[in-house]
Amino acid sequence: MKKIHFMLTAFRDGFQSVFGARVFSKDYLPLIEHASKECGIKHLEAGGGALFQSAIFYTRENAFDVMDSYRKAAGPDAELQTLARGISVVALKAQPKDVIDLHAKMFKKHGITVIRNFDALNDVNNLIWSGQCIHNAGLKHEVAVTMMELPPGCTGAHDVPFYEKTLRSILDAGIPYHSVVFKDASGTSCPHKVHETIKMARKLLGEEAHIVFHSHETAGTGTVSYMAAIEAGVSQIDLSLSPVSGGTSQPDVITMWHALRGTNYTLDINIDKIFELSEMFKETMRDYFIPPEATKVEPVIPFFPMPGGALTANTQMLRDNNLMDKYPLFIDAMGEAVRKGGFGTSVTPVSQFYFQQAFNNVMFGPWKKIAEGYGNMVLGYFGKTPVPPDPEVVKIASDQMGKLPTTDHLSALETDPKKGLKAAREALEKENLPLTDENLFIVAACEDKGITFLQGKGTIGVRKISEEDKKAAASTPKTPAKATPPPPNAYDVAVNGRNYNVRFDGSSAIVNGKTFQVNVKEANGSTSEAAADTTSKLTLTEIKSQLPGLILRIEKTVGAQVKQGEVILVVESMKMETPITAPHDGTLTEVNVTQGVQVVSEQLVAKILG
Repeated sequence: MKKIHFMLTAFRDGFQSVFGARVFSKDYLPLIEHASKECGIKHLEAGGGALFQSAIFYTRENAFDVMDSYRKAAGPDAELQTLARGISVVALKAQPKDVIDLHAKMFKKHGITVIRNFDALNDVNNLIWSGQCIHNAGLKHEVAVTMMELPPGCTGAHDVPFYEKTLRSILDAGIPYHSVVFKDASGTSCPHKVHETIKMARKLLGEEAHIVFHSHETAGTGTVSYMAAIEAGVSQIDLSLSPVSGGTSQPDVITMWHALRGTNYTLDINIDKIFELSEMFKETMRDYFIPPEATKVEPVIPFFPMPGGALTANTQMLRDNNLMDKYPLFIDAMGEAVRKGGFGTSVTPVSQFYFQQAFNNVMFGPWKKIAEGYGNMVLGYFGKTPVPPDPEVVKIASDQMGKLPTTDHLSALETDPKKGLKAAREALEKENLPLTDENLFIVAACEDKGITFLQGKGTIGVRKISEEDKKAAASTPKTPAKATPPPPNAYDVAVNGRNYNVRFDGSSAIVNGKTFQVNVKEANGSTSEAAADTTSKLTLTEIKSQLPGLILRIEKTVGAQVKQGEVILVVESMKMETPITAPHDGTLTEVNVTQGVQVVSEQLVAKILG
């Protein structure tokens, strides 16, 4: 019998794929200890990915303290692995060399032994420095080739020759590595392609190479793909554990054990111990809200390849902002974002870029507002995409963002004054916060929200089910938690197959969240009172948030003279920063919100006289 090694991903990718990584460490640390000491599971995923930022943003825990506790619970001999995003490390934005180097050193310091390192664009140039830093820090480097299935009708990347070219480029670059992983975060790769890809890698790397395959059950083919990879000669697979297995997460340990029965392969586990751990896990997580989409197999996911971790993280944010009703529209729009974005693999941060652009296309109109991450990607500031992005979208992004496309993104990172440890140090000094290496990295990776966390501010963003909610759910039909009647003068308008939400407010028309000044006339031709108002007089204008979200920064104070288009404050929604600007020249007379508060769409945030 051939033993198939596995890494237990339940306490990182499982959490990310089901709960958006919003889980308190105190709840799961006893499970880690049990898994290691009682079940003999000595290879566990311990962090990285979204877990680092989620600790800062949602559970209000120091991510480095969590890593220390994880090591203590797992014991000194456990292999603890984290996930890094190449030049983005554990952030959503690309980082300069000093931050990448500090990432490896800090993760080594806090108990990690292996870092899986990927680039969503499969641009090998993004793996050279990060891989070297991981190696230099004394960590094992697991270098990744990222996989997915392209939407039907799309060609040019994500086939076996493309993956072979990527792997050969890694070898030619001389990147030090301990193992190679083929990472399919969306779980969309056809099982046959998985089989042929692993066969190719085994032939290229030799029989002794440690080859890993990672997938999800999102499209319903995860277990089949794992069987295909095993038969092709893979050394290791990644498995999760109920209640964070299947659906948007990895296949379950118990499911895989069952699938291998009667074959020449085994996981070599004590299945009774695993049953025991799973029951403990279910009991521990009983009060956490599990999004219904996290437990589903979604057959059409290859049409809009959304990875499990991003899917539930996004739906959590949509629920937080009362936008879940628009989820089908966002998913529908995502397919176009993928097709026009250059076929970067749908894995964080690129999956977030796709979704953010889809979000903007729905809320503001198609390509009317380019999401920062998506725009930087198509302009080349994250590296070279597998195929060239749509030229029209590139032009739109360039015009809106005021920057030209680049083929030298690494140099641009090193010269950006807003990035790097120098900028992080200045931010800490400005707020009189301790200048530790840990704090420097937190601020570099998490920016303003890192500062907010270190100041002890912010709110908890964990979704739990109260006893009252449980009782209500058992006795009454489910209804939206904050159902609100539609605003007056609001209409849903369909034009050429596209849907628009239009609301009239005096001389303003708000279309999918964007405000336009209009001249409204009665049917007899007379001009309405609001529209006929002269513009020659000083006008007190209400400024409202176009999106629900968090007030991240307030840039102007009451009494400030502002110019049209000048930023007054910044709202963070769906991990995007959206500036709210002055509609005209004038004096800021009111600021109706404070930093750190949550606002709803169309909420009054400021007033300007001009």
